[in-house]
Amino acid sequence: MPKTSTDDRAWISEAVRRVEADANRSADTHLHAFPLAVDGIDLYLKDESVHPTGSLKHRLARSLFLYALCNGWVGPDSTIIEASSGSTAVSEAYFARLVGLPFVAVMPATTSPEKIALIEFHGGRCHLVDDPGTVYEEARRLAAETGGHYMDQFTYAERATDWRGNNNIAESIFSQLSEEPHPCPSWVVVGAGTGGTSATIGRYVRYRRFETRVAVADPEGSAFYDGWDQDSSDVTTSTPSRIEGIGRMRIEPSFVGGVIDDMVRVPDAASIATARWVSHVLGRPVGGSTGTNVWAALQLVERMRAAGEQGSIVTLLCDGGERYLHTYFDDDWIAAQGLDLAPYAAELEQYVTPR
Repeated sequence: MPKTSTDDRAWISEAVRRVEADANRSADTHLHAFPLAVDGIDLYLKDESVHPTGSLKHRLARSLFLYALCNGWVGPDSTIIEASSGSTAVSEAYFARLVGLPFVAVMPATTSPEKIALIEFHGGRCHLVDDPGTVYEEARRLAAETGGHYMDQFTYAERATDWRGNNNIAESIFSQLSEEPHPCPSWVVVGAGTGGTSATIGRYVRYRRFETRVAVADPEGSAFYDGWDQDSSDVTTSTPSRIEGIGRMRIEPSFVGGVIDDMVRVPDAASIATARWVSHVLGRPVGGSTGTNVWAALQLVERMRAAGEQGSIVTLLCDGGERYLHTYFDDDWIAAQGLDLAPYAAELEQYVTPR
């Protein structure tokens, strides 16, 4: 990008004000106590679906825009390009329109039609590719072709957020738990798409010297679990994750394995069965990544129960299930994928609190 002119500085200042004003208008997200039939262990869901764009990625998109603006990478004539499986693109389309810039999302052709519609609703354009592994290079190509800026969430997610505090998700969780029976959670469980959220929370608990451990729930087909287990950043897979928003075919640059205490690999059928179960318990639909998170959290509940431990576990309600009506909540789609949800659904019944 050329040197910043006085006019461009004024534009950047106004763009930053608009993005910060969005944060000021947005109340903190809710922390729900989940009705779990386990004595002495409390489960909480941090509800990120109530952000203006309906998902956890609203926080990331806000941070990425501020980071790009304050680094001088984005100006009044920039086209914003992103490689995304959907939710980040929805949120970035929102912020691009907020500051008056065009936005293009490079996404796998398998992205849910509901997410595509949301991106277009917020003024973005969708560029679909058949091979999910090509989204990065295609995004770079489009950025070069348009003279735009590739946001590159998979590189910058872990550095765009202030992990020491400044109203990040970790600080919010611990503040909201302060009056609960177990205010310092035994575990915080998150999925990984970029790795930015697990990096933020993992760094924060170390910085604040909490005993809380951080676990990452990883869906089948993702490279993160094996990369963490083997302490290698070169692991790749050949099959993209069916759980939109989490799981990647390679180890992304923002994935910081050193701040993760454990990982749980979650079968896709377990993720979807749990998403449906949580939806039933809450009386509102939740997405597949929430199912992945809750299934992994329940494995830690069993570990704590076997060890005679009491405490709390926090995980994330990442987005609403309305985005997945044609996939995770469609029995025909489930059958076409060859998934059997029944064994996992039966196992979940032990956690239901009688009404």
